[in-house]
Order: sequence, then structure tokens, then C-alpha cells
Amino acid sequence: MKDAFGAPQSLLVLGGTSEIGLATARRLIARRTRTVWLAGRPSPALAAAAESLRALGAEVRTVPFDALDPESHEERLGKIFTEGDIDMVLLAFGVLGDQARDESDPVAAVRVALTNYTGAVSAGLVCAGALQAQGHGSLVVLSSVAGERARRADFIYGSSKAGLDAFAQGLGDALYGTGVRVMVVRPGFVRSRMTAGRVEEPFATTPEAVATAIELGLRRGSETVWVPGVLRMVMAAVRHVPRPLFRRLPV
Repeated sequence: MKDAFGAPQSLLVLGGTSEIGLATARRLIARRTRTVWLAGRPSPALAAAAESLRALGAEVRTVPFDALDPESHEERLGKIFTEGDIDMVLLAFGVLGDQARDESDPVAAVRVALTNYTGAVSAGLVCAGALQAQGHGSLVVLSSVAGERARRADFIYGSSKAGLDAFAQGLGDALYGTGVRVMVVRPGFVRSRMTAGRVEEPFATTPEAVATAIELGLRRGSETVWVPGVLRMVMAAVRHVPRPLFRRLPV
């Protein structure tokens, strides 16, 4: 359950080496989160991430998790909930892909879709069911402003995030009144390993800023969080730009 400060006492991060996921875990540990599960492919990076959080005073466990293996999700993620309640699940995994390459490599493009959408649907439903069974909790889903409108520069990635965003909103409606809530987080360009080497876009942010916005959104009971907040108004305008004109914009 949440403590007196409103912070979750237990956290499950799907995508255990995610920079946003780890920044969020650090921030919540500072707010008295005590138990953290990091779910991801076994690797030195996952082990190092766990150690870095243990150094902050949390009890940290790792669990094997692969977004591309949905058949294993119910067993592996479900087992976590049998060991105690989870107050918050952060769905933080995803891949950016390489738009230029993926357009000519359908298999690579499908891998982006399978990871960002199909894997997220599977893991999201498993965790939502477990949260509902325990009667409380939050599912925080990392979407992206890229899902708001398909752009020539990243429509494969953007379409996968659009699907994830719609799924998360629908899931939130389905869970309304059950004691479980879903919060969708829509960051813009995040300076991270994933975007290293790419041209920085306007309103760029950091994993730490996203983590701060997530914590604030949880305390406010928000259903949707934009990072930075100005993107809400920017994307409201972008959605209504006529398509012939949108094609000519430098996006």
C-alpha cells in the first residue's frame, strides 16, 4: 500500500534497465518505496541496475522478462504478485528502431511493433489482472508524443506507441472503479541511450524530469502526463494541421 507520503511502497519496473524506469525508482525510493522488482533480460546491466538501487536502501529483486516472449508473461510476472502486493507497475520497455532501415526490412519493423505494442499488451493485461485481484495499485505506461500523429521521420515507432497509448487509455477505462488506475505518460524527445546520436528535438527532456513528472502525476491522481507539460498544447495544435501542410513541416 502507499505510505503516509502517498508513495508506493513496492514497485515493479518492466524494462529493468530503462533509464526512465531507474530514474523513477530512485525518486520513489527517496520517497520511501522499499521493495523494487526489476524485470528484464538477464544481463550485467540488469544486475548493475539492481545493485545501484540496493545502495539507496531498497530491497531489490530481478526477474527474467522478455517483451518478445508473451507466452511467458503470465507465469513470470504473475509469480511476483504471489510474493506480496505490488503498489505500482511501471511499463518502461520499448525500442526506437531505425526508421530508414526498418522501412526496407519488414522483419525489423515488426520487431518494433511486437516489442512496443504486442509485448506491452500482454504484460499490461497480466499486471492489470494481478493488480485488480489484490484490489489496489497503479499501472504507469510510458507512451510517447510520437504516437499523437504519424510523422515521416518515425512513423513505425510512432504507430506502435499510438497503439500502446490507445490500449492503455482503454484499459484505464476498463479498470475504473476497481481500485486500480492507469496513468499514461507521454514524453517528448528524451536525452538517453536510446536517442544517443540523434538530432535533438524541441522541448527535449531527461529521464529525471520524466521521473519527477511521474511522481507528481501519481500524487495528483492524473490519468495523462505530458513531459514537458507544454507538449500538451503543442500536440493539440499539431493534430489539427492539414495533412498537405503537415507533410511539408520539418518533422
